[in-house]
Amino acid sequence: MKGKQYGAKLWKNIRTHKGLYLMILPVVAYYLVFCYYPMYGAQIAFRNYTPKLGVFHSEWVGLKHFKEFFNSVYFERLIRNTLSINIKNLIFGFPAPIIFALLLNEVRCVKFKKVVQTVSYMPHFISTVVIAGMILQFTATDGFIAQIMSLFGYPKQNLMLNPSLFQPVYVISDIWQGIGWSSIIYIAAIAGINSELYEAARIDGANRWKQTLYVTIPGIMPTIITMLILRVGNMMNLGFEKIILLYNSSIYDKADVISTYVYRKGLLDQNYSFSTAVGLFNSVINLTLLIIANKLSKRLTEHSLW
Repeated sequence: MKGKQYGAKLWKNIRTHKGLYLMILPVVAYYLVFCYYPMYGAQIAFRNYTPKLGVFHSEWVGLKHFKEFFNSVYFERLIRNTLSINIKNLIFGFPAPIIFALLLNEVRCVKFKKVVQTVSYMPHFISTVVIAGMILQFTATDGFIAQIMSLFGYPKQNLMLNPSLFQPVYVISDIWQGIGWSSIIYIAAIAGINSELYEAARIDGANRWKQTLYVTIPGIMPTIITMLILRVGNMMNLGFEKIILLYNSSIYDKADVISTYVYRKGLLDQNYSFSTAVGLFNSVINLTLLIIANKLSKRLTEHSLW
């Protein structure tokens, strides 16, 4: 009975808001076609897949590829590097757009504010290939970053040949590339805060810093928590394109991550079943982290995704 009532209510809602549902239809279609439909192919992680036999007729081998990955000499290195880069990104990269949005909110000159916003967005639209090329030029022995470091007593060197410097360079470049674009959601959240709260704070004698501390930050806290949960749920994800364009044999030990390993095994070695198993393992860990982060957030802050 309840199901029938819910169905009738849903159809009534669809008829009332037809325009909104038509707008969301392309998004739903995108996820159904490109995200959910291909999931049936995940079963090749449990098969010795060959294109000639297809997904359903390839030999079933169970957990063979997972065991092979866990026993691989690369397993520890891949997990360590993936987590290391993502944790650095979480500690330094996640707060960066929040701080930038808070600082931008304090700018009163509208023209200057728009210029800063526009300039900060630009790196996001630059091709990854171009970004990688710029980083390699900047960190070369005669690059301006190496030149600046030499002024502080550091020897001139190609930074991308130093294993200990790869991850800091990667994280800093990620922050530079994404800080402006990532700040949009926080700027929008700040704009949604009731202006009467600021007036009340000023009447109580709060200066700009205290208004930020006691009005702005609490006002955008639900957004911050939501984005933090989503970020934790992607702790094992790291795009392979930029790393492949940057790394070399000198820094493999610090630069090789799960996504680059999947790329090599899947596309270069054409070991489709093994690479799918590694990718599936990665996705399961991400899902587990997302659920844990959501439960902790709900318990500690009363904010969660569900």
